[in-house]
Amino acid sequence: MNDVERAQELARKFKMLQDETAKVIVGQHAVVEAVLTAIFCNGHCLLVGVPGLAKTLLVQTISKVLDLDYNRIQFTPDLMPGDITGSEILDETRNFKFIKGALFANIVLADEINRTPPKTQAALLEAMQERTITISGKQYQLPNPFFVLATQNPIEQEGTYPLPEAQLDRFMFNIVLDYPSFAEEVQVVKNTTVDRKVTLNKILTAEEIIAYQALVRSVSVPDNVIEYAVRVVNKTRNVSEFANETSRKYVSYGAGPRASQYLILGAKCHALLRGKYSPDIEDVQAVAYDVLRHRIIKNYKAEAEGMNVETIIKALL
Repeated sequence: MNDVERAQELARKFKMLQDETAKVIVGQHAVVEAVLTAIFCNGHCLLVGVPGLAKTLLVQTISKVLDLDYNRIQFTPDLMPGDITGSEILDETRNFKFIKGALFANIVLADEINRTPPKTQAALLEAMQERTITISGKQYQLPNPFFVLATQNPIEQEGTYPLPEAQLDRFMFNIVLDYPSFAEEVQVVKNTTVDRKVTLNKILTAEEIIAYQALVRSVSVPDNVIEYAVRVVNKTRNVSEFANETSRKYVSYGAGPRASQYLILGAKCHALLRGKYSPDIEDVQAVAYDVLRHRIIKNYKAEAEGMNVETIIKALL
C-alpha cells in the first residue's frame, strides 16, 4: 500500500471512529476530532470543562474504539509518584521486584490532573516527555503508543495545584469543552435515562496507529506554511520582531518552539483527515487555538480588561 492509499484509508478510518464514538457521545464533534488528531500526531491532550460535560466518558469511549490498553488514574491530593509509576517490593526470595503502576498503558486518563501535588505531577512529566519512568535509578520504557489524556475542571480551585508551565507545554492540545446545544442536551437526556446498552466496535489497533503516526510525519509541507506557523508563534512573544500591538499590550510570556512543531504536525493531520495530501495556512489556523491556548500567559492588563486568550489568538492569526 502506497502513501496515497494509506492517507485515504486514514480518512476512512477516522470517519468510522467518529461514527462509533457518536453512539455514546452526543455532539462534541470538534472535541472528538481534536483528541483523535492528537493521537495520530503522537501527542497528549488536556480537556478542560465544567463538571458533567462527559470529559471522562469521552476518553473512555475513544479508548474502547481503539484496541489499546487503557488505565484511569483519579488524581487526588494524597496521590504519590509510586502510585502511578509503580514501585519495587521484596518478593518471596527477598529480591526486589518491580510492580508496574497505572502509567503502563497505551492510553492513560489522568482525571482531574490539577488535584495532585507537584511531586506526582513531576513523575507524570517524565512519562509524558521521555515515555519512560525512573525507579531507583533504573529506567523502564512505557508502551508504544502512549498517550496521556488529562481532564481539568476550570472553576473549582479549592484544593488544586495549578499545572506548571513546563508540564502544560507537554500537552499538544488544550481542548475546551462547552455546554451542549438545547437539541444535543435533549438527546443526552433521552439516551441516558432509559435502559440502553451500546456495543462499541474496535476500529484501530496499536500497530495501525503507529503506522498512521509515521504517515502524518511523512507529509510534506510548503515552506510558506511552515513560515506562517513560526511567524504566528513568534507573534505571541512580546519581545519578538513579529510581535503586534495585541501581544505587546496583553501578553506576558508567549509560546516556545514546541508550539511551532505542534502547529505543523496538527496541520498535517488536519489536512489528511480532509483528503488533502499537504496542509495549507487554513489547516494551521484550524489547530492554532488548541495548540496556543495554554502557551500564552496573559499579563495584568489583559486580566483587568477581561481579555481572554481566544481573542488574543484571533488577533495573532
